[in-house]
Amino acid sequence: MNAMKLMVHYDKPELVLDVLRRRLDRMDLTCCTSYAALPEALEDEQPEILYSVRFAGTLGFPREAIVTCPSLKWVSVGGAGIDHLAPWDTSRLTVTNAAGVGAETMAQYAMASILHFTLGFHEFTAHQRERRWSDGMVATVRGLTLAILGLGNTGRAVAALAVAFGMRVIGMRANPIATQNVEHVVGPNDLRHLLEQADGVLVCLPLTPRTRHLVDRPQFSTMKCGCVLVDVSRGGIVRQAALLESLQNGRLKGAALDVFETEPLPRESPLWTMPNVIVTPHCSSVYQGWERRSIEMFCDNVERWRRGEKRQNVVDPCRGY
Repeated sequence: MNAMKLMVHYDKPELVLDVLRRRLDRMDLTCCTSYAALPEALEDEQPEILYSVRFAGTLGFPREAIVTCPSLKWVSVGGAGIDHLAPWDTSRLTVTNAAGVGAETMAQYAMASILHFTLGFHEFTAHQRERRWSDGMVATVRGLTLAILGLGNTGRAVAALAVAFGMRVIGMRANPIATQNVEHVVGPNDLRHLLEQADGVLVCLPLTPRTRHLVDRPQFSTMKCGCVLVDVSRGGIVRQAALLESLQNGRLKGAALDVFETEPLPRESPLWTMPNVIVTPHCSSVYQGWERRSIEMFCDNVERWRRGEKRQNVVDPCRGY
């Protein structure tokens, strides 16, 4: 039996190669460590499987070379998002992702952000910089309503934490079915009703044509004054110009932003210096060891596939998950 040909497309392959060699015998393993070199590497090596990490952002990602490569039968994405690959021909190419690999840290990021603004840390920090001692007061999240847009692995992990803090959780998902820890679930057509009730809004949806600019001026105008927005999804679901307006006019108390329409966030963006904004560099799912957890998930999937079982986390390019 000929060995299957696997290519790892990652700029730090040394972090995962030992796992692959230990767990996957009968694999002809090669690596490519840049975007620019991948088209030629695919042509030369003709792998059947590609494990790919979007390690240098979406701009310049060699999508066309991947989705048109005639030898490829399976692309395993090292993270959860697949918008940088879509669309692809599902009759020829199977795409899986590592959904859930960052759910725990993303959930903690979301709750920490909500607590940050509810407790007033953004104001205390400003006073500290000024060396100004003033009367202060904190608040509790107990009894507040959190609206979660997207109830996949991350959304459900946040819901569990929010309920533990005594929050009421409502949510939106494409298929509005009952979800643990979520009091009320609606579809996208009822988004306005959801936002009207929310003291905090978490965006953790995949980026698709249907979700692009889903949160725009009409949605911000629907939110309560003093609402907090947390975005850990993909840049482009929240229209950034509308977000900026809502922060400047006081509609939003604050925003924690891990994703942006342009990444890296341009130096001239006013978001950098706004006292009620937390800016992080698309890292809410990046933690020490995530690469190894992701590659172990991939190896589990290879073993299922070899046994003739259904692979997990097969992605529909139209749904984005």
